Amino acid sequence: MEAMGLREFFRNRWWMVAASVIGLTVNTGVISVFLFGVFIKPVTEDLGLSRGALSTALVIGSVFTAFVTPLFGKAIDHFGIKVVHLPMIAAYAVATAMLALMPPSLPIVVALYCLHNITGAGQSPVAYSKTIAGWFDKERGLALGIAIAGVGLGVIIIPQFAGYMIVHYGWREAYVAVGIAIIVLAFIPVAIFMRDPPSTRSGRRAGGPATEATLDGVTWSEAVFGSANARPWRFWAMTLAFFFVVVAINGTLGTIVAVLTDRGLSLQIALHALSASGAALFAGRILSGYLLDRFHGPYVAIMFFCAAIVGIGLLASGGTGMTPFAATMLSGLGIGAEVDLMAFFVSRYFGLKAFGAIYGTMFALFGLGNGVGPFLMGISFDHWHGYVPMLLIFDAGLAVACLLLLGLGPYRFAARSATRAVAA
Repeated sequence: MEAMGLREFFRNRWWMVAASVIGLTVNTGVISVFLFGVFIKPVTEDLGLSRGALSTALVIGSVFTAFVTPLFGKAIDHFGIKVVHLPMIAAYAVATAMLALMPPSLPIVVALYCLHNITGAGQSPVAYSKTIAGWFDKERGLALGIAIAGVGLGVIIIPQFAGYMIVHYGWREAYVAVGIAIIVLAFIPVAIFMRDPPSTRSGRRAGGPATEATLDGVTWSEAVFGSANARPWRFWAMTLAFFFVVVAINGTLGTIVAVLTDRGLSLQIALHALSASGAALFAGRILSGYLLDRFHGPYVAIMFFCAAIVGIGLLASGGTGMTPFAATMLSGLGIGAEVDLMAFFVSRYFGLKAFGAIYGTMFALFGLGNGVGPFLMGISFDHWHGYVPMLLIFDAGLAVACLLLLGLGPYRFAARSATRAVAA
């Protein structure tokens, strides 16, 4: 009896939220973007490559992520979470460790980044968000916010861990250590706790694609190209808005260590500033999730993105003292809202029928922005010997994103009146 009670306790749906928090500390954004700013100086100095060249490798790799992520989302729609997710996590861990093999040859560096980014689709929030959205309805915003807050924890912890490894052992050993961390923090929790929602499992037993048979929503083609059931401009307005957001904020925070050390600050202070953005990101995820269940989503999004506009503006001002910390924290609040907002918007405007494919497509273009932002910052440094011109362009892009989200209108798939979407 006690064993049965313990089993039911660990099958509570909130354990999946906890597993998502842990797994997303080593998600693609943290590993491929935020750690890029930590590795860029030691790698380029050791290999003799320019920052622009290394940034080019990252953006080319991001293109491959953009192709793979929709396929990954479609696969989890059809075959289930764990059967697709676990092999991708393991492959991403190996590909991350293989970055330790980078030689002073740009084509090989690009190839390694491409492999790294192809497998990185498995550690995007797509699978985590699909699981949480399927298990939660009325509390979906809060559950997604808490789950994806793991990205904020990752920004606090993982760059510090990588920085320590670089200083004491070298950047190659640091990449191997990060690969091991992906296995420990993502593969194991997902293997133990994550599972498909009951409606998905019952539909799969009946045969055919489970979500299309059992869940409400529009198909991928209806969302992307439009039909009588869906207007495509909503999908593209969201996609473009979130693309501008990730380019601006991740482009800023992904190179913040290089920006601040170029201004004369120590590596330790720059890492502390990055960690401060992670703390704000963590708080922003939970706060935005809480607000999404109570207020209209686009208004919540605009509030957080305006915070990022102020933060990037402060960084462009070149202020000293506490200004870099205020700038990174405000930027962290902005990035703290984007991924859970995107998942929430997909579930409310398009439903759960093809959630993985629709969110995967949107996230693919979003993920492309992960590479574009640091690439543009690298180009700014190489051509203008500084980052301020690009930071001002980023602020303009954020303003456009706010305008795009303002016209989305009411949800089509609002929360049901039941207090619980699914039993634990």
